[in-house]
Amino acid sequence: MSISRPQSRRQFMQSLASASIILPGMLHEMMAETVSPTAANDNPLAPRAPMFPAKAKRVIFLYMSGGVSHIDTFDPKPKLQASHRMAYKEDFLHASPWKFNRYAKCDTQVSELFPHVGAMMDDICLINSMKCDIPNHTQAVMQIHGGSTVEARPSIGAWTSYGLGTVNQELPSYMVLAPEIPYGGASCWDSSFLPACHQGIRVIPGQEAIPNITPKASLEIQEMDLGMINFFNQRNLANHDADKTLAARIKTFETAAGMQKEAPDVFDITKESDATLALYGITRDTKKGFGWQCLVARRLAERGVRFVELIDTGSDKYNNWDSHLDIKMHATQAKKVDQPIAGLLKDLKSRGMLEDTLVVWTTEFGRKPGDSSPDEEGRTHWSKAYSSWMAGGGVKGGMVYGKTDDFGYEIASDPVDIHDFQATILNQMGLDHKKLTYRHAGRDYRLTDVSGRVIKELLA
Repeated sequence: MSISRPQSRRQFMQSLASASIILPGMLHEMMAETVSPTAANDNPLAPRAPMFPAKAKRVIFLYMSGGVSHIDTFDPKPKLQASHRMAYKEDFLHASPWKFNRYAKCDTQVSELFPHVGAMMDDICLINSMKCDIPNHTQAVMQIHGGSTVEARPSIGAWTSYGLGTVNQELPSYMVLAPEIPYGGASCWDSSFLPACHQGIRVIPGQEAIPNITPKASLEIQEMDLGMINFFNQRNLANHDADKTLAARIKTFETAAGMQKEAPDVFDITKESDATLALYGITRDTKKGFGWQCLVARRLAERGVRFVELIDTGSDKYNNWDSHLDIKMHATQAKKVDQPIAGLLKDLKSRGMLEDTLVVWTTEFGRKPGDSSPDEEGRTHWSKAYSSWMAGGGVKGGMVYGKTDDFGYEIASDPVDIHDFQATILNQMGLDHKKLTYRHAGRDYRLTDVSGRVIKELLA
């Protein structure tokens, strides 16, 4: 009994060529695998050297959607605690419901909401003097991701991909793990006017993280199909070599095919050790939740994905950090992310990856320390002061940079605006934020617009 073997692409082409009376010349041309020089050398996702020696090879960006209150998490205010419901300017002050404790060797104070993250403060550079321009979700989200409150521009992940490409051509350079669409929508991971291949690929935690990830045919047949498609794509590109969007579009389809090979393994956590799963607070059959997101982020990072963003939106877009009604809602959110975030830092550190992985934790703005009503239980948006932090990737651990006034209303020293924050992240990746530009609509654009400085005090 004979068993037929799958045909190679060349064998498939030869069989077509011998049988065809309509397109023999074209088929033999395809067999020669002719590719234009432009197409071969113009891979928009090819790995590129940084502008200067980089401290980090990749970024894991932890975005807490909705606006985390700084005075209830990382910015302790003893005087606020002692002044509950006292009149201050036009407000009545509201103390935090949570105590702050000192953690790790550095003795940094962190709210009891984050005991696991608190224990990792020796590796964390805490910034308590962040500010943004507008205390509205959409504008603030656009600014923390794309640098502008006016329009949705390329996100920081897209800029990083544009500047450095990716070392793994089978996976996107920028991936986003988000259970729900956050405030600001897809502008969080949009590539805007940058080539489309730099846009973030959204992964939805659940039974099927990425739709259609399983090939409909065998890999051999699919490779033959893709080979034929690629032949026509490259020939078309050779005739339109000035069209950079065409090259980017072709690369996007190639990456999608590559994902069908690699992504199923990335999302399969069943081979992880019991100890590793325990770090993240998950079990072997877990397929969603922030613990799953954090573990998959590590798995993507170690496979060469350049920028991984994790968005904490809760189970729906209203179940997030937007605590207008009751600030005690923060407890639910913190419990879901505290252990997984600390687990991610421990896991990266144990594998020797933290030193060249920049982990960033941020939100779009803070929460106001007071309210016009003395009985208000929630906190409204506040853009004049909030907290963020970084770990690994060449930043100093165990330090606190900047501070706010006694009640957490205004920045008292060392302000850090969004463009400073973004410039520092790019710097650790070996990218000069002033030179990373893209020509669009007659001008050179950059992530940090016309401002921003690298906060050198944060760097090891």
